[in-house]
Formats: sequence, C-alpha cells, structure tokens
Amino acid sequence: MLDIYIKTFNELSINELYDLLQLRSEVFVVEQNCVYQDIDGKDKKSLHVIGKSNNKVVAYTRIFKPGDYFNESSIGRVVVDKNERHLSYGSLIMEASITAIDNKFNSSHIKISAQVYLESFYNKLGFKSIGKTYLEDGIPHIEMERY
Repeated sequence: MLDIYIKTFNELSINELYDLLQLRSEVFVVEQNCVYQDIDGKDKKSLHVIGKSNNKVVAYTRIFKPGDYFNESSIGRVVVDKNERHLSYGSLIMEASITAIDNKFNSSHIKISAQVYLESFYNKLGFKSIGKTYLEDGIPHIEMERY
C-alpha cells in the first residue's frame, strides 16, 4: 500500500524533508555513483509528491507548473527506494504526479528529462521521446513529453 501526499515546500515537516533528501541521496548519489548538486534551489518552488509505505518515504517526485522548470509542466527527481521497486511504486508515484499536474496546474502537457535506461518505463505512462540523448551529470538522458 502506498499513501500519497502532495505538499508545498513549506508544508513539509522537518522529518519528511530529511527523509526525501535521504532517499534522493541514497539513489542518485550512492546507488548511481553520481556526484551532483541535488539541493538546487528548485525544491522551494515545486510541489512534492511523497509516497509512504508504513509511514516511511519510499517513493517521491517533485512537480513544477509551466515556466518554473521547462515552459511546460514538469516532473523531476523521480525516485523509488531500491527495496520497494518490485511493488510498482514507480508507476503509482508517476500516475499521482501526472494527476496532480492536471488538478493543481490545469495542464496536461508535461516535459521530463529522463534517464535513458528508463525510457520504456516512461513510454508506458504516455511519454514520447523528443530530441537526442545527452549527458546530464554524466548519465545519459533524453527529453520526453506527454500530452
């Protein structure tokens, strides 16, 4: 069971902020062996989509209204705890994020910067690749859009 919460930066508790930053660090920095600036100043302007199981943060995204990241609405920092990936939490947190963008921003056009190895995962959620692959923080990425 995944409980979904959508919060502004100011609505996050200190423990939630710590837990989501810890999850992002565990996956993006340690697991993917990528040194990059995770705390990039964008958390304060995004909405945080938090997935909890047994009161533990196990899935997360941050979403942006049009113009705050790309010209289109956007989803970023998509992450699922390594031990929970077999439970389809990635699809659940993405579906919740897509719905939140529609409900909160009245937008259905979404652009993402996806890690290339997850391209088929995003295709199943209605995203289509645009442009060529590029390196972001040393990891191959591709821009994708969903209408």
